[in-house]
Amino acid sequence: MKQALADALQQRGYETLTPVQLAVIEPELDGADLLVSAQTGSGKTVGFGLALGDTLLGDDESFDRAGAPLALVIAPTRELALQVKRELDWLYAKAGVVMASTVGGMDMRDERRALGRGAHIVVSTPGRLRDHIMRGSIDLSAIRGVVMDEADEMLDLGFREDLEFILGECPTERRTLMFSATVPKAIATLAKSYQRDAKRVQTVAEASQHSDIEYHAMSVANHDAENAIINILRYYEAPNAIVFCNTRAMVNRVTTRLSNRGFSVVALSGELSQSERTHALQAMRDGRARVCVATDVAARGIDLPGLDLVVHAELPNNHETMLHRSGRTGRAGRKGTSALIITAKIRRKAERILQGAKVSATWGNAPSADAVRERDQDRLLADPMWHEPVAENESDMVAKLSTQFSAEQIAAAYMRLYAARVSAPEELSAAGDNKPPKPRAPFGPSKWFSVNSGRNQGAEVRRLLPILCNAGDLTKDDIGAIRIQNDETFVEMSAASVDRFKKALGSDMKVEGGLVVSELATPPAAANSPRPAYAGKPKGKPYEKKGGYNDGGPRMDAPKPPRKPKEDYAPKADAAPKAEYAPKPKPSNAPIVYDDAPAPKARKPKPADRPSKSAAHPASKRFEKPRSTMDKARDDGAVTERKPRGFAGAKPTGKPSGKPSGKPYAGKPKGGANLAPAKGKPNSKKNKARAAAAAAAKGGNSAPRRKD
Repeated sequence: MKQALADALQQRGYETLTPVQLAVIEPELDGADLLVSAQTGSGKTVGFGLALGDTLLGDDESFDRAGAPLALVIAPTRELALQVKRELDWLYAKAGVVMASTVGGMDMRDERRALGRGAHIVVSTPGRLRDHIMRGSIDLSAIRGVVMDEADEMLDLGFREDLEFILGECPTERRTLMFSATVPKAIATLAKSYQRDAKRVQTVAEASQHSDIEYHAMSVANHDAENAIINILRYYEAPNAIVFCNTRAMVNRVTTRLSNRGFSVVALSGELSQSERTHALQAMRDGRARVCVATDVAARGIDLPGLDLVVHAELPNNHETMLHRSGRTGRAGRKGTSALIITAKIRRKAERILQGAKVSATWGNAPSADAVRERDQDRLLADPMWHEPVAENESDMVAKLSTQFSAEQIAAAYMRLYAARVSAPEELSAAGDNKPPKPRAPFGPSKWFSVNSGRNQGAEVRRLLPILCNAGDLTKDDIGAIRIQNDETFVEMSAASVDRFKKALGSDMKVEGGLVVSELATPPAAANSPRPAYAGKPKGKPYEKKGGYNDGGPRMDAPKPPRKPKEDYAPKADAAPKAEYAPKPKPSNAPIVYDDAPAPKARKPKPADRPSKSAAHPASKRFEKPRSTMDKARDDGAVTERKPRGFAGAKPTGKPSGKPSGKPYAGKPKGGANLAPAKGKPNSKKNKARAAAAAAAKGGNSAPRRKD
């Protein structure tokens, strides 16, 4: 061990090392890869810090100037990473270490600046460290050692891919240390892939329960689970206590309840920001808060000073989580208590978890209010202030109290002040209330009544029972069986309440809704006859066995008998030949003429030389237009050939008069069939020039304009 590390341990007050710390600094393990399994709270952080001493410092007693990091420590949660950084900071302080951390929730720009300035040891969470590697903000070329703390938890949280990426980016000539509470198959596979001849280190304490933790299984009534939390905290009055819940909603609920009862409490869950979580843990370390309500993941790996009590407000899902929860107390040789709140509904689950964890718990009831008050009195009498002498600044007030009040009055006043300083305990129901209710006693002598409403009229017990109780001045205990028939309902009533019922109804025996109640002389047959015994499901056709192993028939692998050959198809002799196909006649379009319908009138033929009405109209000549020049007929009856598009004739001069001049007008040349298709944009200058050149080649009078 390096002298700088030994001096730091001595200054910190370490007299002896824990078993896991002694195991990892054995001389034969120097420079080897390690796979260490030790239960939580056994001092693993200081252990791998001591194991890396020779690897990082070599023959020197202090570090050189900080540059590229020499070691990586990977932790599953932000709180655990920051806690590891604090532990290694004081352990390597005399060696001149420069620490850096890269955890989620912090400003990445500050982390990049810290890495750029240089660091000897970097403590990180897997996701944030991978981000820095991919961004190129951390140099891993000088890495000598890699530590994975709580490796099993990192795999459970889904960091396997990130761990494989980080280990793949580190140099192959390095030392890899894996610390885990348990070593499942996934951890062994990871160690085999990224470690070289790893040495297995297993402490003796792992095989048995934590000897410094007392487990108490406390039975409470189903409705007193939250009240039991208050009584447990008041009964033990631990300097620091942590209450575990399974969900964030339960964390908020318990935190609010404890805060209203006067407890100095903080919450720790995944919905809080990193600064809020840091402030909550710092409040626990400073003593400003005494109770921390947390979820499993948020409290993973945290170490709070003086944490003597762990309360399981809700049972975890497995025994590994229960051991990790309880491991927050009883750390580094301190004593601790783990209290499990158990209702009747989860008793079997609690027994299974305790059996899987291989721990023996003390079963009993949760502390009652009287037990809490008695414990307060014991703490009051055991307070060392009773043996301290009276100070000078207190003598005057002591004399006044002694002369003005009696000893009994002073003692009573002090007890009242002490009780007002702490929260009052809760009155808990007996744990026996969780037992199922006892069966109902026999109804006794009774009379039967009939109501003129049944199933066909929509009668229901939930509606009929309050009607009878209100009308007859009865309670539900006075009414026994209610049998609803098709058109009437039979009601059983205790004999002691019959006279009161009849007197309340009167002579007409009517109740709400117009229902009429009549007394029966004898119990009805439907109500008195027992229900017939269940005869079972009616059976259908008897099952016929077709052969198999059970009835002695042929075996299933026996050869099947040959099939009968199919007979050749031949038509029957007496069958008549099919008629040839004849298409159906198409329906006629002629109108249907009925026998009694009159014959249609014949239309008069229109003369061929009869002018039309529009032609005979005198105003029709105004709309006649001369034919176009291109379509004008010659005298011989022939029609002149139509001029092609793009014809360039003489352009008329002067203003148009509105009347056709008889001369052909071709207008501007147009791109038609005689012009090559334009390429590119249709209105570009190049295409216009091409069109003008083509028109000029045809004999037109238009030429491209000069661009000067």
